[in-house]
Parts: sequence; C-alpha cells; structure tokens
Amino acid sequence: MSDLAGKIILVTGASRGFGYAAALELAARGAEIIALARTTGGLEELDDAITKFGGKATLVPLDITDDAGLQRMCHAINDRWGGLDYWVHSAIHATPLAPAGHVSENDLDKSIAVNVRAAQRLITMVDPLLRAKSGTAIYLDDARAGEKFFAAYGASKAAQKALFDSWAVEGVSTGPKVRSFTPDAMPTALRARFFPGEDRAKLTPEAVVAKKFADWLIA
Repeated sequence: MSDLAGKIILVTGASRGFGYAAALELAARGAEIIALARTTGGLEELDDAITKFGGKATLVPLDITDDAGLQRMCHAINDRWGGLDYWVHSAIHATPLAPAGHVSENDLDKSIAVNVRAAQRLITMVDPLLRAKSGTAIYLDDARAGEKFFAAYGASKAAQKALFDSWAVEGVSTGPKVRSFTPDAMPTALRARFFPGEDRAKLTPEAVVAKKFADWLIA
C-alpha cells in the first residue's frame, strides 16, 4: 500500500505499544516516520522492522521532557523536510494506581511533567511544522477521569485532552487540524500495569488497532 506515500509523520512514544504498531503500519503505507522515544532498543527494533519492507525511518532517542532536545529535533525537521504532515502523540507516563488521597508527590509531578507540560511544549514546537504542510495532529483519548485509583493518570490525561481540544478549536480557520483517536483496549505493557489480572487474550492486538487507526486517518 502507498496511500501515505511521501508523507512525513512524527510519532512520539514509538518504541512500544500502540506507538510502535502505528509507526510500523504508517511506514508500510508509504510514510516516512520520525520515531521518538526514550528506549533506544525499541527504536532500533522498529527501524529493523521498517527497513525490512523498504520503509524509511529516522530515529530520535529522546525524553519528551527534554525541551532543548525537542527544539533541536524540530529545527532538524524543518531544515530537512520543511514541516510535518502528521504528528501522532502516543507518549505517556502511567503512574501506579492509588486512591486520590494517597498519590505520591513524585508520581503526580511525573504525570504532569510528561502528560501535560511536555505535551504543551510539543504543541508549541510542532504547531509551525504542521502549519507549513497543512498537517494534522492526533492524540490518544484515554482520560479515565473519575475512575477509582486513576486520580493521577486520569487528571493528567484530562489536562492533556484540554490542551489538544483547545488547540483544535483555535486552529479551525488557520490550522493545524487536531483530531483525537480512542483505541480499543490492547495488551500493552501500560495496560498490564493497570489491570495485571486481565485476560489479555480478549484484548485487541496492537497491530489490528494500528491498521484501524491508519484507515481512520486517511478516510
């Protein structure tokens, strides 16, 4: 398939889970992937999988809380490609489940740093890159706000959703386009931390969800 041929797509959180599967599926459809994640090994596995079918990937081993690193990456994207066609934001920090009154300060701070502040900084830096190509940003909608023991994760994801939703409304006339995607429950390592006793055989494989996502993206 080549329905995304020539498209430049940044995938944040690309070394595992949905981000890995989405990057692989989008590359298989012809897109050139800029894969960002902290885990170098996961990125290298992704690169090997993409190059096997002749796809193209640029690896960015980087923590999304590293502002200076994000700035360097965005400057490099501008210099090399002149912008982005898509940004798929899949990077997330999952805090241990705990009652609202027992969330540790460190866990809450890390959730806010990764899920809220880093997302806002990325929005700031990626916005002009998407505008340059009339591009689209996509975030995963999985807030879990109000569910018991999800106070830290749910609060930070709800705040992230507020950022993206405001960005979407602000860009109705000027761009970029901002969309949300709600994935099916997948047997990811993140979900296993939340639901350790769950029957993973009943969940939808990441590759299946990634195909559904790619079909939705280009519909």
